[in-house]
Amino acid sequence: MHTRRTLRRTRTGTAATRLAPLLAALLVTACSAQGPSSTAGPAAEEQRTAVPALVALPRSTPSALAPYYGQKLRWRDCGVPGFQCATMKAPLDYAKPSGGDVRLAVARKKATDPGRRLGSLLVNPGGPGGSAVGYLQQYAGIGYPAEVRARYDIVAVDPRGVARSEPVECLDGPKMDAYTQTDVTPDDGREADVLVDAYKRFADGCRADAPKLLRHVSTVEAARDMDILRAVLGDPKLTYVGASYGTFLGATYAGLFPDRTGRLVLDGAMDPSLPARRLNLEQTAGFETAFRSFAEDCVRRADCPLGGRGTTPARAGQTLKAFFDRLDTRPIPAGDSAGRKLTESLATTGVITAMYDEGAWQQLREALTSAMRRNDGAALLTLSDSYYEREPSGGYSNLMSANAAVNCLDLPAAFASPQEVREGLSAFEKASPVFGESLAWASLNCAYWPVKPTGEPHRIKAQGAPPILVVGTTRDPATPYGWARSLAGQLSSGRLLTYDGDGHTAYGRGSSCVDSTINAYLLRGTAPADGKRCS
Repeated sequence: MHTRRTLRRTRTGTAATRLAPLLAALLVTACSAQGPSSTAGPAAEEQRTAVPALVALPRSTPSALAPYYGQKLRWRDCGVPGFQCATMKAPLDYAKPSGGDVRLAVARKKATDPGRRLGSLLVNPGGPGGSAVGYLQQYAGIGYPAEVRARYDIVAVDPRGVARSEPVECLDGPKMDAYTQTDVTPDDGREADVLVDAYKRFADGCRADAPKLLRHVSTVEAARDMDILRAVLGDPKLTYVGASYGTFLGATYAGLFPDRTGRLVLDGAMDPSLPARRLNLEQTAGFETAFRSFAEDCVRRADCPLGGRGTTPARAGQTLKAFFDRLDTRPIPAGDSAGRKLTESLATTGVITAMYDEGAWQQLREALTSAMRRNDGAALLTLSDSYYEREPSGGYSNLMSANAAVNCLDLPAAFASPQEVREGLSAFEKASPVFGESLAWASLNCAYWPVKPTGEPHRIKAQGAPPILVVGTTRDPATPYGWARSLAGQLSSGRLLTYDGDGHTAYGRGSSCVDSTINAYLLRGTAPADGKRCS
């Protein structure tokens, strides 16, 4: 089952969110011809200027928060060579700091050249719901450029409700299996009722697990937690690299604390000015753009199951959609020990997973060939499981739970009822003939959330902040390029860096132009001219 989210995929091959607005990972490029994805033009600008701007917090720290800002972290061994871990406290409710704490997991990899250390570099891989600590230990702390790791302590904190930071857990493994297999393309009222019941059971499980925390996992609160961490690390300003949803988190920090903002890299940017339905619609178009790029590559290869040379991306999409439709009534074997078959929903998730990284296109071709020609759904199921972070034992990380908890708190629901979905369905199907139906119905999940949203669409100006580097990829499936353009335009000091390419996010994905530009910014504070392009 899809849910609205954004995320970045880590180098370990696992998803780390969104949002996704809840999808693996929120979410066609502004330079494409697809109307729903474009953010250019007077109407789009009018929409963005009509929403309020995020208001900065007072420069002085309230006395009630002094104990949090003055705490000392006790670093200990993580069990992972070269890394240290600690636990940080933050107020559960910033409006009532005396009302209890939330305990947040922090980890760091110390600078390899301490004599030339610049400070701390906080990282977040996205989601919402991706583990920043896991991302640090599995990639950033060992895979970021050597010169960056030499000059910075690379630091991560799992946001509240995520992974090691008092995780929200909505359903156990068997119930998550059932949830992810729920039909998200209902053919009639009865099937729509089944889908609604699934969303309600998921929401009820979250409420039962974390009745208090569920009200306090917003992006604004997570950004305020980062300011406490900045202070206890001893840094006068925050230096930060955020990917996907992590860009929303970083931009929110800059909006709240422009005077404490240092060098911020926002890679695969989200647009905070958009309401949930528009976010989901543009993300849907983004996946269609990514699929067309995949299809153009696929049909030139002998092993493509979607057609041969001369097959148009549109025709390839029709072939894939017909395959999804067959699975809707006749799931196929997947060799799963838990007895799961490859359903339409799981197959769609598997295909979407491969859209995040063009390096997965060969794996997707092979998986589709096995499923479509040999009636073997195992490989597509494996892709789907990686999206949901399902373990071989049948357990799940809390990615999907945290993803919904944050997204449903940050924005009012995209749709309030099945009838609203039906009325909006044609726009989603126009944005993506392949994925539109599934993603429209997936956008209904927050309608049944047990906590009312505390956020709303808003612009982020961060007036007074130094240059902030916003990175957009032209054919990004999850965070369309137009979002990066919009965010860079909203920020008073935004600098847009464009990567002309495929896949989700740009840093560390093979472009020496992108990497050298970001490294120069992080190491020397040299921001590129606004509008620089790389390939």
